Amino acid sequence: MNRLFFRFFVLVMLAITAATFAIYFAISRLYGDPLEDIARRQAAAEVFLLEQYVDQAPADEWLVRLNKLREVSTVRYELLPLEPSLAALPAADAAVLRRGGMVFQVGDKAFLRRVDLAGERYIGSEAEVLRAEGLPINIAQALQQEALRYAIVALALLIPIALWSRAHWRGMQALARVADEFGAGQLSARARMPASASIYPLAERMDNMADRIERLMEAQRTLLHSVSHEVRTPIARLEFGLELLRTAADAAARPALEERIAAMEQDLRELNGLMTELLGMAKLDSGQAMQRQPFDLAAALHAAAAAAEAGGTALATRIGDLGQLDGDGRLLMRAVANLLGNAAKYGAGRVLLDAERQGSAGPGQGGAIVIAVEDDGPGIPAAERERVFAPFYRLDRSRDRASGGFGLGLSIAHKAVALHGGSLHVEDGALGGARFVIRLPG
Repeated sequence: MNRLFFRFFVLVMLAITAATFAIYFAISRLYGDPLEDIARRQAAAEVFLLEQYVDQAPADEWLVRLNKLREVSTVRYELLPLEPSLAALPAADAAVLRRGGMVFQVGDKAFLRRVDLAGERYIGSEAEVLRAEGLPINIAQALQQEALRYAIVALALLIPIALWSRAHWRGMQALARVADEFGAGQLSARARMPASASIYPLAERMDNMADRIERLMEAQRTLLHSVSHEVRTPIARLEFGLELLRTAADAAARPALEERIAAMEQDLRELNGLMTELLGMAKLDSGQAMQRQPFDLAAALHAAAAAAEAGGTALATRIGDLGQLDGDGRLLMRAVANLLGNAAKYGAGRVLLDAERQGSAGPGQGGAIVIAVEDDGPGIPAAERERVFAPFYRLDRSRDRASGGFGLGLSIAHKAVALHGGSLHVEDGALGGARFVIRLPG
């Protein structure tokens, strides 16, 4: 909330500051400098004495009264030549002084005024200017008052902005939490904000979107389960029919028939395997496949490596002391098994399983866990490394057909790792082929 509050508050203060300067320049342009008005009010006593005492003197007594004023006043009064004084002023002030007006010099705490325009005070008075310096002008006090007004306005804005920002930020945090839960597979997560909330329209739209997505996912799962059931029923009947056909065939036709039946049975096994993989994908998408509990990661990896070696994979391992991991060991090891099977399928004979904990002094101390599987096969082109995790995507369809692949193994592995908060990517391996790297939080 602090970031949102301070950014908005700074923006408001900058807007008020800009408005203050705009008002000052507009008033100065239309009605004169406000600082000069302040100076005129503060020097009102000196101006009054000059206008009501000195200027009201009879002819030829103007200088006498001015000298008396000099004796009793702390202000210094000087008579200056007109033309040099006009030359030292800006054009606008010079025009005011030429007309007989009073020109204030706020910074010098002084003002200028012609003695008279027709030489009525004394001989040559029309060519002289009276300058009063040392006036009791204190602009700093006026500026302090303006700063105080500005601070009061800022504080008055601070409280409602803080209250608004707090309510708004809490709503945003709730939406972020719902988005994280929904992205993690909890499709029932909803914001459910009251209509009075500031971000209620956004929350309502997010909830409606989540409802539609949940219904679509539920319909997809229902369709997948229904299709799986409906497909497996005729598969079972076909298997039974093939078995009957094998027993009913005569001796002469048996060799050719056996070969054909074996090919058909292989197709049926592929269909069964495809249905199993599709059901597994549906469970991963729904998040129902996760059963979290702490398990020994190194022991689980050794078991997965032993199973791969039992299946004929020439496997080398480098597995350190990884400690405990909170997750679904069965699901994570299935991802590793898929990677090992993929490496054995496309490699030329060498597969390496490497696992270590990085960034910590020992197991269980929060370091990231890196599990890598690499082979000595042809590798994966850089342009295809993101696409290989898509369902049913295969680089070499003819080779997958010969080896019994569906293009789902890498997709399942990617989803399983993502459910554990980790990532799976492909890079070039030291053996010359592809290197699949799983990175899990410690």
